[in-house]
Order: sequence, then structure tokens, then C-alpha cells
Amino acid sequence: MKPRLITIDGPVAAGKSSVGSILAQRLGYSFFDTGIMYRAFTWKALESHITPKDEPKLCHLAKTIKFDFVSHRDGYLFPLINGEDISAKLFDPKVERQVSLISQLAVIRQTMVTEQRKLAKRGAIVMAGRDIGTVVLPEAELKIFLVATIEKRAQRRYKEQSAQKGKSVNYNDILADLAKRDYTDIHRTISPLKPAADAITVDTDKLSLEQVVDRIYALAVG
Repeated sequence: MKPRLITIDGPVAAGKSSVGSILAQRLGYSFFDTGIMYRAFTWKALESHITPKDEPKLCHLAKTIKFDFVSHRDGYLFPLINGEDISAKLFDPKVERQVSLISQLAVIRQTMVTEQRKLAKRGAIVMAGRDIGTVVLPEAELKIFLVATIEKRAQRRYKEQSAQKGKSVNYNDILADLAKRDYTDIHRTISPLKPAADAITVDTDKLSLEQVVDRIYALAVG
């Protein structure tokens, strides 16, 4: 039998979202990138003029915010915040700079984890993030941990951002940002980035997107 829950974890720009969404389509599953959820919360906090250092206000926001999930395309789920679709605003540079700081707060992660577990109960799903196999869905039948060198991940992110019209990008800035975010993710006290004990590690450095998907699909269907 195919696993009902598949987790894909790994560092920033390891390809979790691209791999997960295609894999979910091939399996006929829903796909959810939990990083989008943290971005949505970060956007709401900044839009409410709450800084990453104002923990009391962030805690209050986390307790009062309402999340819903809708399928935008091919089973790719996006969160609504208080009924508002903010998917077009999630990659704003301001969100990019603050999301790692805000998402490391314990009360924020607890709120997100609760919502993510509720979502997983809806049916078969591929869920991607940094702590899905270790914290959110430790019971998942198939756990994948994607890895790639920071240089390769920076190249991918640079190519991705360069394709966006009117956006000026610098490879060295991207590389420095990834290094900073890696350090934050790995060393945070709550839910640090690490593979689950029973996760299968897939090095994507020398593999194409299709090859990575093929490898995980083979594991899922046996």
C-alpha cells in the first residue's frame, strides 16, 4: 500500500516544494509546503506592525489568527488568513528577511504544528518543511530529507529569482542569506533542522528535478 503521509524536509532551497508538488500530482495526493504558512504568518505580523522582537504581540496574533486551506492548482494547498488569500504577497523581500526570526518562536511553531496536523487528517498528503518528519508528522510512513550544497542551493535560488521580472538579484547576497538561515534553522532550540531517525536522505546536487521525483516515487509505490 502507498503511504498516506509523506514528509519532505531539508534546508532552504533544497527543492522541497518543487519535488513535493510534482510527487503529489503523480500520486494523486494534496501537497502543502509548511514554509508558506510561516510566510503567511510573518506577512500578517508585519502588516500588523508587529516586529520579530515583540513576542507578546506575536503570541497574541498566533492565538487569534484563523487559518483555512484552499487548493490553488493540482492539489497545491495555500493558507488563507482570516479568510484572506495573500499568496501573491508571500515572497515579499520584507517577509523573506523576517520569516526565520519569527518562525523560531515556540508559541508560533506550536500554533503552526497544530494546524498542520489538522490538515494531515484530511487525507493523503505530501507535506514539506524543516521539521515535518521529526515533529509535525513523526508517524508518517515515508520520510525524505533532501540535501544539497549551499552553493548549489544558492544557484537555484538565484536562477529562480532572476526569472522574476523587474527583480534585481545578487548571487553573493543569496549565498549569505542561505548561510544565515541555515544557521538559524539548525541551531534553534525549538524543532531544529535535522533528519528524522528513519528518514531517507536524498542528495539532489547531481540529480535533475525529475530524477529526484522518480527516486521518491519509486519508494512510495514500492
